[in-house]
Amino acid sequence: MELNIRKAETRDIPRILELLSQVLEVHAKGRPDLFKSGTTKYSEAELAEIIADAERPIFVAENGEVKGYAFCVFQRHSERNTPDFTTLYIDDLCVDESSRGLHVGRSLYEYVLKFAKESGCYNVTLNVWACNKAAMKFYEKCGLQVQKIGMEKIL
Repeated sequence: MELNIRKAETRDIPRILELLSQVLEVHAKGRPDLFKSGTTKYSEAELAEIIADAERPIFVAENGEVKGYAFCVFQRHSERNTPDFTTLYIDDLCVDESSRGLHVGRSLYEYVLKFAKESGCYNVTLNVWACNKAAMKFYEKCGLQVQKIGMEKIL
């Protein structure tokens, strides 16, 4: 599949909302205690703000229609016990259900890596829910390794 990857624009908001809904449903199935089915992470107005924010780039993969996205956030680290560095955090990466297995996700991820390197970032990080086994497998195939593990005890 021939893909064009670019920064998201306001015209992409309706399609991004559709994809956000797909991601939410995966999480709502795996963790219905934490995610509400039928909702999305952002509103149309919030997406417009994010698209305008250079510190929070969103990239879309398209071939006539948006097939996936990657929400990113620059994180600047400057702490007493670590060297100063910048991380590009992938807040969300989604590929439309009908386009999975066609390397859309891999193309987006590689684009984000290139963008991060060109932006002077030290690393790229992301979080993945343990209930999302397909995403975990995908990220491992992309070469990501566990950096830290979050744990919980439900009360």
